[in-house]
Amino acid sequence: MRQMDYVWHLRMKMAERGMFSTTDLQPHLADRGVSLSREQTYRLVTGQPQRLSMDILVALCDILECTPNDLIEPRINEVARRKAVGGQDSTGKVTPIKPRRTTIRRPGGAS
Repeated sequence: MRQMDYVWHLRMKMAERGMFSTTDLQPHLADRGVSLSREQTYRLVTGQPQRLSMDILVALCDILECTPNDLIEPRINEVARRKAVGGQDSTGKVTPIKPRRTTIRRPGGAS
């Protein structure tokens, strides 16, 4: 199974432009009509955003003179599926269910 992921390179792109603090980015965003709080800007720079408006993406690309491809690097990870008991393995062969003997223990030590 394939699992989609990405790497967010905003912090690296900011460093290339001499911006090392999240507060360095806020006035540039405001000049382009994007108003983010200090906390939102911090999360945008230090984290990996799950949702990003096109206005913010375009503003970042303009500020950093880059393309969206420079900021977002897609990654595809192959994840092995777990085999289910009694299911099919990777060759399509059915795996039989094997019975397991159980022991019943009653209180007081009698079996």
